[in-house]
Amino acid sequence: MYDVIIVGSGGAGLTAALSAKQEGKEVLVITKTLVTHSQTCQAQGGINAVLYENEDSIEQHINDTYKASLNLASKQNIKYLCEHAKDAIIWLNKIGVPFSRDENNQISQRKFGGTKMLRTCYSSDYTGLKILQTLYDKCLNEKVEFLEEHILLDLIMDEYKISCAGVTILDIKSSELKDIHAKSIILATGGYAGIYSNKTTNSTSNTADGLAIAYKNKVELSNMEFVQFHPTTLKHTNILISESARGEGGFLLDCNKERFIDELTTRDKVSRAIYKKQSDNNDVYLDLRHLGSQKIKEIMPQERDLAKEFSNILIEEEILPIEPASHYSMGGIKVDINGQTNIKNLYALGECAQANIHGANRLGGNSLLELIVMGKTVGAYAAKNHIKCEYQIKSNIEDLNVQINTLLTNDNCLNFYEDKNRLADMLFSKVGLFRSKDSLYQALDQVRKLRDNIDNIGINDKSKVYNKNLIDYIEYKNTLDIAKVTILSAIHRKESRGSHFRVDYENTDEELNLITTIKLNDGIDCVYYEDIK
Repeated sequence: MYDVIIVGSGGAGLTAALSAKQEGKEVLVITKTLVTHSQTCQAQGGINAVLYENEDSIEQHINDTYKASLNLASKQNIKYLCEHAKDAIIWLNKIGVPFSRDENNQISQRKFGGTKMLRTCYSSDYTGLKILQTLYDKCLNEKVEFLEEHILLDLIMDEYKISCAGVTILDIKSSELKDIHAKSIILATGGYAGIYSNKTTNSTSNTADGLAIAYKNKVELSNMEFVQFHPTTLKHTNILISESARGEGGFLLDCNKERFIDELTTRDKVSRAIYKKQSDNNDVYLDLRHLGSQKIKEIMPQERDLAKEFSNILIEEEILPIEPASHYSMGGIKVDINGQTNIKNLYALGECAQANIHGANRLGGNSLLELIVMGKTVGAYAAKNHIKCEYQIKSNIEDLNVQINTLLTNDNCLNFYEDKNRLADMLFSKVGLFRSKDSLYQALDQVRKLRDNIDNIGINDKSKVYNKNLIDYIEYKNTLDIAKVTILSAIHRKESRGSHFRVDYENTDEELNLITTIKLNDGIDCVYYEDIK
């Protein structure tokens, strides 16, 4: 038995692993892909922290974060995040993250949306990737154990679903199922913005597995209606162009080559403004030409390479066609500041968790910060706090084995890939940047029909070795379950706030300064409001 199992190998999972290992515990990190393939490497622009309190201050960082949340976050939790930000940067710098430096050899900082301060530390425009690789190197040095290419199928719970005691996983290489027990389990499986798979900056492996499996085990989810759409992806590609491009002075231009919005306002406002333009058949462009070739090559080489490779455009010479896409999920598994869920010995952190920090709209640069600050906190807390299970532990591995073997042997091979594409398109159009009662109920009806049809769907590939068809099927079921939960939460919140914009309730209702919670009780989805703690 391990002391701590962490499911997910992004920045949150690796930081938690190091923190738990520092407590002298036996730690296992389980990942669906390879360790350095996580979503963290897509975070290009930077990580927030007040390093030099001349013009900026921790109090201002707290205020900016709370303002972006639109009164839907905990000031106490935000305070914790911001007060630990500088220590997080110092720690990352100490373990070897190659931050960009200014002329005085201090860590450079740039502006990001939602603030006028130079607060975002960066490593060129590869910040998330550099952090991830450095964390992995540190984990290897500290002898953290890894199990790659294993997908989470279920949690091992007690018979009353009060405590968690381990995980059931599937070996992607062999289709073998395994039970692994631990005193504490941390879910760091990433967010659910990937359910919008045809319009998302998320990787194809980001399919909300952890949230779907937690939900079916009576884990409470929260604020699932809040999904952030990033304003700038390369048109028709889903390739992210970092907010750093606008932070460094890039302009957004309409079809008349005129600026139409403050480029550094919050992402929800910028994304909706762009979407409105494009809904009227007007293209929108990102203009970086005035920054000059030397600056572009120095501070955003990745952006330059991506534009050249995928759009055949040199950004120092031409304007770049862009469009919004789903990017980040503010909702997730409901946790407290220590990552504790409503289930004993089960924790969550990173983008799969909802810790009352981001509220209705995440401030750019705070996601990487949350991974590090909360990773250190949750890893240490989970390592030191174990509650003995009082009831009989019950694994579902036998039932899951039957289900997998049935898929691998039966003749039912109806193709689900077309349904998956229709689901993604439908979610973007009906549960996207603009929503209404009618669009949401239409979406809910379609998701329920797709879910009801799941038992009529099979897979064509019957092999047990690297069966991608099988993994896609498992992921599709998880996507459907979280799509339903997201829609139900959006129906419940009858107002517009941050990333959740309802054309039939365009104003914010101050009486709804409450979080949305959704939980499965006896097979029924129960949605209700709770106070922010």
